[in-house]
Amino acid sequence: MTDLAIGERVRRARRGVAPGGSGRQRPHTARKGPSARSLTLVLLVLPSVLLIALLNLYPVLYGSVQSLRDGTLISDGDFVGLENFADVLTSPGFWAAARFTLIFTVVGVFGSWAVGLALAMLLRTRIPGGKVFKVLLLLPWVVPVVVTSTSWNWLVATPQSPLPIIGELLGLGRVLFLADPLLASITVCVFKVWISFPFMMMMMSASLASVDENVYEAGRVDGASRRQLFTHLTLPLISRSTYISWILMTIFCVNDFPTIFLLTGGGPVNATTSLVVLSYRTTFAQYQTGPGTAIALLMTATLVIVSVVLYRQIRKVDIA
Repeated sequence: MTDLAIGERVRRARRGVAPGGSGRQRPHTARKGPSARSLTLVLLVLPSVLLIALLNLYPVLYGSVQSLRDGTLISDGDFVGLENFADVLTSPGFWAAARFTLIFTVVGVFGSWAVGLALAMLLRTRIPGGKVFKVLLLLPWVVPVVVTSTSWNWLVATPQSPLPIIGELLGLGRVLFLADPLLASITVCVFKVWISFPFMMMMMSASLASVDENVYEAGRVDGASRRQLFTHLTLPLISRSTYISWILMTIFCVNDFPTIFLLTGGGPVNATTSLVVLSYRTTFAQYQTGPGTAIALLMTATLVIVSVVLYRQIRKVDIA
C-alpha cells in the first residue's frame, strides 16, 4: 500500500467519510447571529469566567510587581527595574536548573507518552485479566505522590535499600542512586515517567477508542503492514490528542515541585534542582522574592511559548 493511499485514508477518516465513499459534504449554510440561547449561556458562564480570571490574574500581577523590587517576604523593598531578571539570567545556577528542567521535561513528556501509548495499544487487544490490569496500571497516578516518593526512597535511598543490595550482589558495587548526581538525575526522571504514564495511557486509550476500525480494515485490504498502519494511520489519527497530552504534560513537568523535592530535595549538589525548586528556594529559603518571582515569570513565559507552538500544531491537524 502506498503512502499516498494511506494518507488519503487518514484524511477521509478525519472528515468522517467511510472508506470508498465519495467524500461529498453538505453545502455550508450562512451562519446567523448569536441566538438568545447562546447569549443566555454566555451570561451564565461569565461570572465564573471572571472569578477564575481574577483568581489567576492577581497572583500574576502581584508577582510581576515583586519581580521588579528587591523585597523580602515581609517587605516590598525598593524598585530595581529589570535588575532581578538580569541577575537571574547571568546566574550559573539558573542555567543549570534550566538544563535539568529541560531534560526532566523531555524525558517526562516523551517517556510517559511512549509507555502510555504502548500500554494503551496493548490493552486494546484481548489479554487475560485486561480490566484488572488496567486498574492496576492506574495506581502510580492515583496514589498520592508523598506515598510513592516514600516508597521509592525506601527502594533506592540508602545502602540498605533493596536496589543497592541487588546491585552489590550482581557485582556492580555499592550503588547509591540518590548520592551520585548522574544517578540521582536518572532516578528522578524515571520516577516522573512512572507516576505520569497512567495519565498518558488514559489519554491515548480514549483517542484510540475513537478511531474507526473500518479504516484499519481498509488498510489491511490494501496490503498495509503493521508498521505502516501504526505510522500512517494510528499516529496521524490520534495526533490531536497527542499534542494536547504533550501540552498538559509539559506544564505538569515544568511545574512539578513535589516529585523532585520529596525524592531528592534538589540534590545532591543541586544536580536535580529544577527551576520551580530553585524559585522556591530563592523565595522561601533565601527570602529573595524579587529573583524568585523573576524565575517563576520566566518559566511562565516559556510555557506559554511552548503551548502556543503545540496549539498551532493542533490547528494544523484540524485543518488537514
